[in-house]
Amino acid sequence: MARVCDICGKKPVSGNNISHAHNLTRRRWLPNLQEVRANVDGRTKRLTVCTNCIKSNKVLKVA
Repeated sequence: MARVCDICGKKPVSGNNISHAHNLTRRRWLPNLQEVRANVDGRTKRLTVCTNCIKSNKVLKVA
């Protein structure tokens, strides 16, 4: 699964872990993605969507 939101395109960002000794190691922040069944053009489709898009009603979930 690609870690990209199908609606807004949100994807992982990278940066550094910084210890107390100020040692830097690379890390990634992953978006909170959920697999959701949604209506797309009148059909039910499975989408990978971030929780911000779900909360802002950019996706019509199907039960």
